[in-house]
Amino acid sequence: MTSAWKPLECLLTQCPGKTMISKPMEQALLTQLNREFSSAYIYLAMSAYCSHLEFNGAASWFKLQYEEEHLHATRIYNYLVEQGVHVVLGEVACPPSDFGNLLDVFNAALTHEQSMTSLLNDLSDHALKEKDHATYNLLQWFVNEQVEEEATLGGIISKLKLVKDDGYGLLMIDNELGARQTATTAA
Repeated sequence: MTSAWKPLECLLTQCPGKTMISKPMEQALLTQLNREFSSAYIYLAMSAYCSHLEFNGAASWFKLQYEEEHLHATRIYNYLVEQGVHVVLGEVACPPSDFGNLLDVFNAALTHEQSMTSLLNDLSDHALKEKDHATYNLLQWFVNEQVEEEATLGGIISKLKLVKDDGYGLLMIDNELGARQTATTAA
């Protein structure tokens, strides 16, 4: 009699080797987890570069962006663990170390975020196709976050284009960027 209940017990306790999401979705989320860690690494490199240029406000802004991306990775990691996935971390590539002028750094950040938006939209489509509504709900948080990320970067880029190479204007923008206090999202 107890053997008939074993599969149900296994489902309720998330037995080793049994995940609550499909293998393709598991692999896609593990890939996205790696992308989020890679994004964090890119933003840390941008912070270091801005610090080198003595744009300390921008350096601080990108450091907070690094922390935010780390929180994004943690959100996916926690979800995977909750789904019973054995999380295996992938390698993170070395980011660039030279980005050009301050406008170039923010343009690179925007291009990166646009790429992440496209990848997250594809992943959301994958979840819908599989009728994996729990994963879809998780990913919608990321899709909404991307709208904010792109808008914020677009606003900064507009200001940088407006001041061009004016030292006083760049100093004011750098001070404004340095006023950011915390990463804006929670895991």
